[in-house]
Amino acid sequence: NGSVQMERALLYTFLEVSSDCKFREQLHSLQSLGTLSFLKGSCYYDDEVELQTDGNRSGHMQNGELVFDPEVNEEVIRIIAAQLAEIGDQFDKEIKARVVNDLVQHFLNENLSGEEITRRMSEAVEGLARAIPSDMEREKAMLVLAMVLTKKIANTMPSLLQRVFSTTVSYISQQLHNYIVRMV
Repeated sequence: NGSVQMERALLYTFLEVSSDCKFREQLHSLQSLGTLSFLKGSCYYDDEVELQTDGNRSGHMQNGELVFDPEVNEEVIRIIAAQLAEIGDQFDKEIKARVVNDLVQHFLNENLSGEEITRRMSEAVEGLARAIPSDMEREKAMLVLAMVLTKKIANTMPSLLQRVFSTTVSYISQQLHNYIVRMV
């Protein structure tokens, strides 16, 4: 889905540049699953994809692969993700293991729907946003907290990476899409 392309790119890059990432192998496997076919090194372009006057290619689905949209500038995403990862390192120590372990249990519960898990993630992020004193804008704090929770859950149980990644992308897309568009 092209509408969550920025969210996917931002979360993936955040995880990739984060310190203390114990699931790098699983992270890179997300690319081979086609979840992230728009990132550098895995872009798929057909010969018919038009080169735009700004040097970018038009973006859309081709042969089942997401083709890079011009408005998702990889370098901008990398810079933003690196800045958010620095903030995430500061937030990381404020997040109690109990919050992470509760979320891990929810992700392990296959009876919970995607919407229910997204709701649980949202509740955890909002609770943490209230508990962690911060002078930054609320949306940025919530974005960083969601991404740090993703990292902490995947560090706890790497096999959950794909499910937690897609849940976090869904959460970010629903709650923070406009903020990310303004940021990028």
